[in-house]
Amino acid sequence: MCAPELTGDVWLNTGGHQLTLAQLRGRVVLLDFWTSGCINCLHVLDELRPLEQEFADVLVTVGVHSPKFSREGERTSIEAAVRRYEVHHPVVNDPKMELWSQYAVRAWPTLVVVDPEGYVVHVAAGEGHGEALRRVIADLVAKHDAKGTLRKGGSPYVPVEEQRTELRFPSKAVVTAGGRILVADTGHHSIVEFASDGETVIRRFGSGTRGTQDGPFDVAEFAEPSGIALLPNEVAERAGYHAIVADTAGHRLRGLDLNTGEVKTVAGTGKQWRDGTDTGKALDIDLTSPWDVTWWGPAGGVVVAMAGNHTLSVFDPASGTIRRFAGTTVEGLRDGDVHEAFFAQPSGFAVDGQKLWFVDAETSALRWIEPEGESFAVHTAVGTDLFTFGHADGPSDQALLQHPLGLAVLSDGRVAIADTYNGAIRRYDPFTRDVTTLATGFAEPQGLVRHDGELYVVESAGNRVTPLGGNGQPTAVAGTRQAVQRPPTVLAPGEIEFSVVFTPPPGEKLDERYGPSTRLEITASPPELLADGSGVGTDLVRKIRFTEGVTEGVLQVVAQAASCDDGGEHPACRITRQDWGVPVRFEAGGGKALSLMMAGEPKAPASGQ
Repeated sequence: MCAPELTGDVWLNTGGHQLTLAQLRGRVVLLDFWTSGCINCLHVLDELRPLEQEFADVLVTVGVHSPKFSREGERTSIEAAVRRYEVHHPVVNDPKMELWSQYAVRAWPTLVVVDPEGYVVHVAAGEGHGEALRRVIADLVAKHDAKGTLRKGGSPYVPVEEQRTELRFPSKAVVTAGGRILVADTGHHSIVEFASDGETVIRRFGSGTRGTQDGPFDVAEFAEPSGIALLPNEVAERAGYHAIVADTAGHRLRGLDLNTGEVKTVAGTGKQWRDGTDTGKALDIDLTSPWDVTWWGPAGGVVVAMAGNHTLSVFDPASGTIRRFAGTTVEGLRDGDVHEAFFAQPSGFAVDGQKLWFVDAETSALRWIEPEGESFAVHTAVGTDLFTFGHADGPSDQALLQHPLGLAVLSDGRVAIADTYNGAIRRYDPFTRDVTTLATGFAEPQGLVRHDGELYVVESAGNRVTPLGGNGQPTAVAGTRQAVQRPPTVLAPGEIEFSVVFTPPPGEKLDERYGPSTRLEITASPPELLADGSGVGTDLVRKIRFTEGVTEGVLQVVAQAASCDDGGEHPACRITRQDWGVPVRFEAGGGKALSLMMAGEPKAPASGQ
């Protein structure tokens, strides 16, 4: 199948030049359909780096940025994201999702391999495809080298010029008992300790090099650190350190000794969690993009926002253990008992006694957890689903946020929200259940912290921490409801055949040593969308039936497959997993089957899928 030509409104990392597939003929082209706020997409960026290095003379990666949120489609936002996440390949912005539709993409992230003759030969949705892609690319290189259709050459990547600033895409901040401010300087892979004036740098934890090294503050390394939490004094004395850092891209928690400056890993192996246990000795458990951390007494430890798999964990510094606290790994918005609730990229915390406030970025939601009986219950103050967002004030059931990432509880018990993609600071009143806007015009605020009676804003894209000051007077914004502009899949009412396609890459086979190698979970929003076919099973094909009279909704799908090297005494095995949120609409004459591609060779022309 011939690959559709590349189009878009802005090209980045090319020196302003537009690339075409015709120009790239003879090279293997890897299209990465991503959006900057999607944690799974950020994981894929890391997975692609070794491939880009290994196949530097034959592979051209092109990031196709198809935005979920309206802010992500703006040029300044995508430029910031490309710099923030150190994307070192060409990127084309696809704001109207035209390339997305032409390539029949249904999920972020999706990877499409185009061979040297311009044909789509492999599609993979989700993350965890690094080794599979390496085999596919190596196979293509061998075939086309022998055929004489492979062309080697340099990369079309042109780096942008960087300006030096004290902070580079900072994310979160806390104030120590002594009045100093610790700021996660995410883009510099370090933690900056400021004096109480918020301007004088005392020291940096981290050498500035992305990495995993423990040790003294000037030697240690971090990888895109984000949240910071201070431990209670008695806990810090027992643990031997004073602060916890969510080392997001390093998939670790790090401990800071504010007296000696020592940095040490206290949780995580450095490997990203894919499957299996997430409870046990903290240094033996894989983590997945911990984004924020906070001490919360009712939970008995440090609550960790595991943005990478949509769960919350609790880390106990005294025992050195970590356990799943809330969530199921299904991405969505569902309240109730913490063990049954759905989350969507939890990214920011604030504690108010028995209440743990948090924001879910992908559902643009403000939520809270509190003890209930012998367990804990999840509640939602603002937010409805994965695809509705905006900037609107008023009663909380009508108010709208856009990808919020930070929180702070104010002195009067109200909650300030860093409404990141609206560039605003919002306020939720838990007594009246109203939302107002305190200030606008911030450059992607990601964190909030109270200091000396003022609220300080961590402006990530502005590379600074600024006081809210006298601007914090509430106003009401009468905004409009927005929705993710993905074309819905039109289906026939009633029963359809549903399937997920997974084909192991060259040199691998399904891992069936211990039973079924695949898993499929289907839910829906609203839940009444499905009359039959929801739940968990091991077959990637099943009949599902939609409820009569329901006209539209979102089908939520989680698929997983295990595969191993085909041959060898000790074959390496891998887990591939993908979540989909598929908008569907029902019409007479609509499709009677729905197939999602997790990995494999497409069987129909890409533009017609």
